[in-house]
Amino acid sequence: MHVINDRLKIKWEKRNNMNREILKNYQKKDDKILLAQILDKIEICANRNKIEHTDFLDLMQIDLVQKFIEKIKIENYMSYGGYENAERKIFVIYPDKFNPEAVAENLSNIVQIIRIELPEDLKGKFTHRDYLGAVIKLGVKREKVGDIIVDNAGADIIIDKDISKFLLENLNGLTRFSKSTIKLEKIGNLRRVEVKKEEREIIVSSLRMDNVISELARCSRNKALDIIKMERVFINFECETKKTKQIKLGDIVTIRGKGRFYIKQIIGQTKSGRFIVKIEKFV
Repeated sequence: MHVINDRLKIKWEKRNNMNREILKNYQKKDDKILLAQILDKIEICANRNKIEHTDFLDLMQIDLVQKFIEKIKIENYMSYGGYENAERKIFVIYPDKFNPEAVAENLSNIVQIIRIELPEDLKGKFTHRDYLGAVIKLGVKREKVGDIIVDNAGADIIIDKDISKFLLENLNGLTRFSKSTIKLEKIGNLRRVEVKKEEREIIVSSLRMDNVISELARCSRNKALDIIKMERVFINFECETKKTKQIKLGDIVTIRGKGRFYIKQIIGQTKSGRFIVKIEKFV
């Protein structure tokens, strides 16, 4: 038995060294730090035979980690944000002894909800920014907080379970929430995510990404190119920097700082050959 364990350990150490070599190919300091943390968690998972997870990541980080994990051929993982199409997610890495179903059942031990229920006189008065600002004001790091689901009655804040007790004890201390009801909920009780959309039509000379981004963001083409170069554009939740990429029917286009858009219909072309596109903006 010891011989088998020693062989597995040697095999893992060799693989880990190879992964560290792959990491050297990344140029950006922040990317290297994040991916080094991923490798650390993979190593802990393998050595201690336990589930590990990251903090909440944004769209760019999710795309980076997803591609890196695929590159180093890790199979036992999942990403999770509390609901379908969540923008902020954690990555969960698990050992072979667990199957995906068992890991999914364990997610309530990792992620929870802080529910804020507003009094009648404050209903509808707070925005996503207000709720996030309140949490950050208490000294909570952004990476410990996932998406925030807001409606007139209040908000569900998806959080790392480690900070649940702290928020439960301190949110009522803020003036804006002093009369609100603050309670913990299991992630399975997340309030319904109602997706509101605004529909409009855009006209573009072609379906190249730079042309479409210019219209969606309502900016000049040069500004659109800057947005693309700054890695602020995601097509179907993957970062895209190729300005000539063709946008297709059904694509979900996310522009950081501008919103998320759904390409609903290619209506046709004008007499001059420009494309008429029906889009929906998530609001």
